Amino acid sequence: MFDQVRKIARAFRVPSTQDREIAYLNESRDRIDLEFRMRQIDRGMFRKSGL
Repeated sequence: MFDQVRKIARAFRVPSTQDREIAYLNESRDRIDLEFRMRQIDRGMFRKSGL
């Protein structure tokens, strides 16, 4: 019973900033694209701006 609840909870979980960053990096095509994406993340691409 608890396994079903855990599966449902995982399905509705919002990915964390770190999860989104890693997924973005994993989509890179080559080393240069990976380095470019790493620089974008370092510049705060996934961080919330001061609203």
